[in-house]
Amino acid sequence: MTLYMIGLGLNDEKDISLKGLEAVKKCKTIYLEKYTSILHCDIKKLEELYGKKVIIADRDMVESKAEDTILKDAAETDTAFLVVGDVFGATTHTDLMIRARKNNIKIQIINNASILNAVGITGLELYKFGKTTSIVFPQENWMPQTPYDVLRENQKMNLHTLCLLDIKVAEPSSEDLKKGINKIQKPRFMKISEAIDYLTKIEQKRKENIFTPETLCIGCARLGSENPTIIAGKAKDLIEKDFGEPLHCLIIPGKLHFIEEEALKFL
Repeated sequence: MTLYMIGLGLNDEKDISLKGLEAVKKCKTIYLEKYTSILHCDIKKLEELYGKKVIIADRDMVESKAEDTILKDAAETDTAFLVVGDVFGATTHTDLMIRARKNNIKIQIINNASILNAVGITGLELYKFGKTTSIVFPQENWMPQTPYDVLRENQKMNLHTLCLLDIKVAEPSSEDLKKGINKIQKPRFMKISEAIDYLTKIEQKRKENIFTPETLCIGCARLGSENPTIIAGKAKDLIEKDFGEPLHCLIIPGKLHFIEEEALKFL
């Protein structure tokens, strides 16, 4: 009995590796983690390819109820835990791996492409990226300034900054549940324009000249798909651009090598 933790890649059902597909086909139970990212295909496409039913694993199942679901199944039979992108794109997946090991469950990891390496399509050198940060949807009296701090520290070292943009999945938040609201919410995906506006508002408060309308940015949408949108330009120009369907991410380059400068001319 083995828990197979399998990366699915970034776009659709066809991005799974041959090794990953072989593992899925021999598993009795298949879980799909669907709260840290999304695939650009319906779950039925996965089930058609696998020839098996796929169980959606929400945040509550993975973080709070895994012992009674995913790990319980893995202790009894081969079980697949599918992750969009690479297996370890989120801390919650590392936690699941640790809990499986504590329960003496055999694990096999099958990696895949993730946003952390897909950004190489911009022409920026991957080893020159600094700490990655996330920009979340602001709420009343809550607007974390961590992305600004990460950008500032990366800039000190002339490193590029990748900003992952927030996803609000189709389930009530913990705050909604506290208020007695158990209604399924429509998914929300942060746009590049919203991310630029977020950083601009922090700059207006902090006035440290870290992120201004003149700051060079690269907006990326649907990386890993057949029709990604990638545009480089000043923040004041990118905020006006329509990047289309999700998922979006924002890159603020650090010091550019001449090869990187040449690559950006095509964006």
